[in-house]
Formats: sequence, C-alpha cells, structure tokens
Amino acid sequence: MTTAPERSTADLYPTRDATEVATPRMDPVVWSEPGTSGPIGASDLAGYERNGFLAIDQLITPDEVDTYRAELERLTSDPVMRADERSIVEPKSQEIRTVFEVHRISEVFAQLVRDPRVVGRARQILGSDVYVHQTRINVKPGFGATGFYWHSDFETWHAEDGLPKMRTVSVSIALTENYDTNGGLMIMPGSHYTFLGCSGETPEDNYKRSLQMQNAGTPSDESLARFADADGIKLFTGKAGSATWFDCNCLHGSGDNITPYPRSNVFIVFNSVENKAVEPFAAPVRRPEFIGARDFTPVR
Repeated sequence: MTTAPERSTADLYPTRDATEVATPRMDPVVWSEPGTSGPIGASDLAGYERNGFLAIDQLITPDEVDTYRAELERLTSDPVMRADERSIVEPKSQEIRTVFEVHRISEVFAQLVRDPRVVGRARQILGSDVYVHQTRINVKPGFGATGFYWHSDFETWHAEDGLPKMRTVSVSIALTENYDTNGGLMIMPGSHYTFLGCSGETPEDNYKRSLQMQNAGTPSDESLARFADADGIKLFTGKAGSATWFDCNCLHGSGDNITPYPRSNVFIVFNSVENKAVEPFAAPVRRPEFIGARDFTPVR
C-alpha cells in the first residue's frame, strides 16, 4: 500500500469557487495508442471516445449474475454490514442503498474486479495498469428508492479525492433488469469534453450528506439544460448481466424508482496508476479510503 503524494501539480480543473466555470477537457478520453489490441473493438472504442460511454449487452453470464446477486443480498441483509460505516441507508426506508469497498469485503466481488473481461477493458481505455479507486453495490428497491442528481464523478473525485487528471473509467454492471421506468442510469452524450467547475465551497464531512443527497458539486440548471439541448440524454436499459462503461467526466444521474421492479448493480471505478490521487483540490480533507482509495496497487 502506498500513501497519496502531496499536491505539487497545477490544478487543471478548478471547481468549488464563487462561480460556475466551464473548462475544456485537457486530457485524452482514450489513452491507449491507436491500434492497441484489447477486448474493445475499434468502432466501439471510437464510440466511447465520441460519446463518453459504451454499453455492452452481456458482460457476465446469467449464472454469474445469480452468484453476484446472491452475494449482494447476503451483504445487504447482514445486520453487521448494515452497521458498518461503508453502508449507506435510504433516507426514507432506512434500508441499505449502497455498500462501498465490496471488493475488500467480499472475495466474490474481488474476483469480478480481477476478471479479464472487466479489468482488461479498463486497461485498454486508460492505456496503463489500473488500480481500484472505488467499488460499491447500489440497490434501488421498488416503490420509492431515491435517485442521484446530475453530476460529474470527476468533479467530486478531483475536488475531494485529489485525482489530478481525467484518466479514470467506471463500469456499472446490472444485476437486475434495467427498464426504462425503474430509475436507470442517464448520461448526457458528449458532456465529458467539458469540465463544469461548480460554485460553492465543500462542507466539512460533505461525503456523509452527499452519499444520500448530493448538493455540493452539482451543476446549475442552465448548464444542464445547455448540455441536454446540445446532444440529448441517453437512458440505459438492459438485461441483468449487461454493463455500461463511462468516462469519469460524463454528466449523469438517475431518477427515483417508483415501480415494483428493483434495480441493483455493482459499480467499479478504475484509475490509472499514472494518475494517483494527491491531496484534494477543493476540500479541507480527503474522503475516507473506502470511498476514495489510497492504495495504488495495480489490479492483477
């Protein structure tokens, strides 16, 4: 395990200031050299670079889905896990909505992180070895589970975790069917090319509130409307076992789930070993390691 280096690099993406500021992206989207072999085909990789995301109809098999869903249910029904600080509860129902650092809690999910179908795509997009910046399982039971408001993950990871550059990719793997009605992931295509530095300071221990209801680090309505008007909004649906890869700077969110049909997924964030976290760029202290890792050991 290594500790985070002090922040000596320039802040390329200022945020959490008096006013909202739009900064053009200064980093590549796909970091591997053209023609580099990998599990993602050339046309899909070009689509990822253009839109900021890549949807895969079946990343894991139905049998594997059953295994991961059983493990999710074991974790979310465990009273010891419920009392763990890595578990976030739904404000209304008081049921678990998120469990962080599942690759350390569960060997089942640790194996998924190391799966070549998963880590191989991350290495290809980021052009280097990768480490795990964050993992979590998200649970959206039916009849009232709340959504996540529009945001860029990189804005938070830069401001509060100290990631210097946009060299990070996320994958959301569906463990239940994602309908167009049960609070699925939405992304604004092309939004990853502009960094929105949000207005307002980071409150102390902001993570405790933001994991239930995000306030700091949210773009203005005017900016969100501008991005949506430019390229629209993509809603991701798919069977259990499908997956969505998306760039760290994509504007994304999800709605409430008021249907009877639950929506659960496992979420893995890979960061390049060449983009290690430093001190936060716009927060008084870094977030806990179970949210923003300080162990930069490459995934093997």
